[in-house]
Amino acid sequence: MIVDLVVWAAVIVVGVSILASSLKVVREYQRLVVFRLGRLFGARGPGIVFLIPFVDKAVWADLREIFLEIPRQTCITKDNAPIDIDFLIYSRVMDPSLSVVKVNNFAGASQGIATTTLRAVIGDIALDDVLAKREDINRVLRSKLDEVTERWGVKVTSVEIREIVPPREIQDAMNRQMSAERNRRAMVTESEGKRQSTILVAEGDKQSAILRAEGERQSAILKAEGFSLALEQIFSSAKNIDQKTMVLQYLDAMKTIGSSPSSKFFFPMELMEFLKPIKSFAEQSGFAGSSTPQAEPRPAPERPIA
Repeated sequence: MIVDLVVWAAVIVVGVSILASSLKVVREYQRLVVFRLGRLFGARGPGIVFLIPFVDKAVWADLREIFLEIPRQTCITKDNAPIDIDFLIYSRVMDPSLSVVKVNNFAGASQGIATTTLRAVIGDIALDDVLAKREDINRVLRSKLDEVTERWGVKVTSVEIREIVPPREIQDAMNRQMSAERNRRAMVTESEGKRQSTILVAEGDKQSAILRAEGERQSAILKAEGFSLALEQIFSSAKNIDQKTMVLQYLDAMKTIGSSPSSKFFFPMELMEFLKPIKSFAEQSGFAGSSTPQAEPRPAPERPIA
């Protein structure tokens, strides 16, 4: 009886173990590649997958993107310059069945393909282009690697060059070239600044001269307008002056001339014309009177009578 219980317990334990090994829980980012009696049955998952004990054999496949670090490789450029390059490869499994059936060690195979592809690509590019066109090299490497890994059911999503190390003498030459380029740019920037400063100073002088000329023009215009207004005012006042006022002004001028210490005076020929208004004004004022006595008429001589 006890032996039977032990046997049944052992059977139950073995059954539970077989059942547990036959049930697989596959996550969303995983796939289970099933081989039934050695033949590819297909990829299963996600979810619960049941395997026939002693018949099905399963291999796990991860669908997440992975990266592979390629160690530093020494490559020869087109112009025979040795450089050291290391880079990263990012890839993901697109077909779990092919990734299991077509390649045994994907990491090792990818590293070998990446190394040979890198040397082939760098060998067709000059050193200056290798240093300046890193993105183009990444794109070419990704395209060539993708052509190889496509038959393995793997997609190369990106290739990133991490570091490019040229030889020491090339680094020194590059440093000298960069220093010379910086000095040239500094000189160009300084000369450009001086040119801009000269232009600004000349522009300021020009604007100052324009403003000064404009001010002088406005001042001349205002002076002319003031002189014109003064002339108009004098002309307007002169129109109201009568002949008597002019005679008085003339007499006042003659008085001033008479008080001069000079012993000789010159009068213009038109003096008599100026004196006519004075005489007329004097006669009208009654200052002239009858200054010239009229001669009495003489009797006519008597004729003798014959």
